[in-house]
Amino acid sequence: MTRTRRPLRSNFEPGSTRWAVRRAQWIAMGISEEDFAKPKIAIVNTSSRLSVCYQHLDRLAARVEAAIRTAGGLPFEIRTAASSDFVTSAGRQGRYLMPTRDLMSFDVEVQIEGAELDGMVLLSSCDKTTPAHLMAAARLDVPSIVVTCGYQLGGSCGGKSVDIETLYNSVGSYKAGEIDLAQLTEMSRVAITGPGVCAGLATANSMHVLAEALGMTLPGNAPVRAGSERLDGICDAAGRRIVEMVEEELRPRDILTPAAFRNAIRVAVGLGASVNVVRHLAATAREAGLDLNIVAEVEAAAAQVPLIARIRPNGGTRIEDFDEAGGCLAALKVLEGVLEPDAMTVSGRTMGELLREVGAPRSPHLATLEAPFSPDPGLAIIRGSLAPDGAVVKVAAIPRRIRRFSGRARVFENEADAIERLAPGHAERVRKGDVVVLRMMGPKGGPGTVFAASFMAALQGTELASEVAVVTDGELSGLNSGITIGQVMPEAAEGGPLAYVENGDEIAIDLDRRSVDLLVDLDEMARRSAVPVRLPEAPRGWLAIYRATVGPLSRGAVVGDAAQMDPARD
Repeated sequence: MTRTRRPLRSNFEPGSTRWAVRRAQWIAMGISEEDFAKPKIAIVNTSSRLSVCYQHLDRLAARVEAAIRTAGGLPFEIRTAASSDFVTSAGRQGRYLMPTRDLMSFDVEVQIEGAELDGMVLLSSCDKTTPAHLMAAARLDVPSIVVTCGYQLGGSCGGKSVDIETLYNSVGSYKAGEIDLAQLTEMSRVAITGPGVCAGLATANSMHVLAEALGMTLPGNAPVRAGSERLDGICDAAGRRIVEMVEEELRPRDILTPAAFRNAIRVAVGLGASVNVVRHLAATAREAGLDLNIVAEVEAAAAQVPLIARIRPNGGTRIEDFDEAGGCLAALKVLEGVLEPDAMTVSGRTMGELLREVGAPRSPHLATLEAPFSPDPGLAIIRGSLAPDGAVVKVAAIPRRIRRFSGRARVFENEADAIERLAPGHAERVRKGDVVVLRMMGPKGGPGTVFAASFMAALQGTELASEVAVVTDGELSGLNSGITIGQVMPEAAEGGPLAYVENGDEIAIDLDRRSVDLLVDLDEMARRSAVPVRLPEAPRGWLAIYRATVGPLSRGAVVGDAAQMDPARD
C-alpha cells in the first residue's frame, strides 16, 4: 500500500511546552537528539512473574526493540496489567479475569494516547491478553502488530504424556477417588516444561490463531512454540514491519473490516475454537466501530463450515501437531473457498495474496471442506426459550451420541455449592440426567464473569461427565468438553430467562436443531419474571466499576460505550 506521508503526530511543535519538557525527559534518559524525529513505537509488554505464560516476554521485547532501532524507529517498552486464567482465577472465583481484559485495553490506551506515540507492537500471551490488545488496537487505530508469543510444552508421567489439559481433567479423577493426591501432585510437576500458554485449542491458542486470521499478526505467527527460533524471527520481523506500517499509514481499521471478522469466524468454526472467542471477537468489532452482529455471523458460518481439525480437547491432535501441519495459514488455505480474499493484513498484502503463496496442506491433522472430519461445525450458536439471544457451544467437543439431552434443572448461584454436590454419597448429589444451571456468573451478575471452569474440572473424570449437561452465563475454559452450553444470553443479571429457572424445571437441549429450551409454560414464566432480579452484592473497587459500566455479552461485554470512546480520525 502507498500513501501520502503525513507528519508524525509524535513530533511536537518546536518551542511548545510539551516539546520542551519531553526533550528534557528524554535527554536525561540518554536518548540522542537525532532520535527525536523518528517514528516512536511502543512495545506493549505484559510480562509478569505470576505466570509461566509471560516469563519469556522480556527477552522477546528486547528483540522487538532491537529490530525497531535497526529499521529506523525509536522504541519504548511499556508495561501493562496482565492476567492468567490459572493464576488470577484464584481470587473471587475468577471474577477478575474478564474485567482484566478491558482494564488492559484501557491501560494500553492511556500510555499510547497519552504520549501520542506513532505505532505499537503488542506482545500477546494468555487468554485475555490477545483480545485486550486487539480491542486497544481497534479503538486507538494507530499502526499496530500483534505478536502472539507461543504455546508451552508438557512432559510425561508414568510413561504417559501429560500437559495442562491432562492435569486439568485429572482434578475430577482425584475428586472421584480414581487417583490419589500423590499422583495428582506428580502430574503437576511435569505438566508444564517451558514458557507460553496452555497446550491445546483453549482460549489462548484460539485467540492467537484468530488474531492471525483477522490479519493482525504477520503470516505464520500462530500457533508457535514459545522459546523457538521461529518466534524470535517473528519478533524481529514485527519490529521491522511496524516502522514500515507507520510510514504507510496502515492502521487497524484498514484491517479489522467485516470481511476480516467473517474470515476469523469461519476459522473458529472450522477448528472448533474456544467458546470464549465469540465475546472477544464481538468486543473487538465494537471497538473498531463496526455495526456487525458477531453472534449472527457465527450462526451463518456454522451452516457453511464443517469441522476440519480435531485439536485437543476436540480430538487427539496436539497444538504442536497443528503447528507442524502449517497452523493458521494451513487452516486458512483449507477454508480458502469460503473466505473473503480482499481482507487486508498487517503484511500490507491481502489474505488472498498471502494464500496464493501457500500450498495445499498435506497432513493427517487437517481435513478438507470436501471431506471434513465431521459435517457439523466445530463451534455453533444455539437459541431457544432459555437463550433467546443465543448461547455458544463447542459442538466438536460433544460426542454425536449425546446431541440431545433433556433433564431436570439443578440451579446454583455459587460454584462451590455445585462442586460440593458432585461428591459421592452427598444427600443432594447431582445425578445422572440433571442439567446443572450455573447462573449469576455473567459479567454483570458476578460482577466480573465467574470462572465456572472449576466446576467443569471437578465434573471431568467422574462417572457423571457425559451424563450431566451444564448451562451457564459464566465463563468456561477452552479446555471444557462434554454437554456444555456457555455464554447464555441475556445473562441472568440482565433479566434473561436463566434468572427464573427453578429446581426441577425440565430443560431440553437439541444440538442438531441448535436449540436450548426451558419447558415451562408462558403464564408461569410471566409470573416468575414479574419479580425483579436481585443482583449479588458487588465488592468495592474495580469489580463494582465493571458492573456499573459493562455492556451485554451479545456485544462483547465491553466496558463503556465504544462508539463514545473512539478517537477522532482525521
